[in-house]
Amino acid sequence: MPESTALQQTASLPTEVRFEPLVMERLSAVLQVEQKAYAHPWSRGNFLDVLHSNYQAQILMADQTILGYFVAMQGVDEAHLLNITVNPTYQRQGWAQVMLDAVALWARGRGAASLWLEVRVGNVRALQVYESHGYHRIGQRKNYYASTHGQREDAVVMRLDL
Repeated sequence: MPESTALQQTASLPTEVRFEPLVMERLSAVLQVEQKAYAHPWSRGNFLDVLHSNYQAQILMADQTILGYFVAMQGVDEAHLLNITVNPTYQRQGWAQVMLDAVALWARGRGAASLWLEVRVGNVRALQVYESHGYHRIGQRKNYYASTHGQREDAVVMRLDL
């Protein structure tokens, strides 16, 4: 590879990628990403509940840019991934895998034996990401998600054994 090409590729990489806790000061920016990412996004109230409940809520940052975020809650012997979102601008770059690793590490650190999630049955790309990360389909919840025109969509229930 020519040296100038290598420098151009390196220059386009973020100078720092890190996790930060979701705090009130970042909530508006997270809501913008949420609304851009989903037809049926979480509401401000959903995120406020997360903050008040002290759930594990982390934002993946590159400099001052939100790459994505996740929200998880601890159970007795398990954890539940409630929301994982990659900013649409940065999808298909491996950030979902980074966040899935981080949430699994967090859950293991709290003694969880498994990590659970639900995903829309029609979200084929997310299903593929979860399965490639070791999650297994456990079941299906009928009419779990709001959908278009007042309809409902089933959720696939998935589990990762830790």
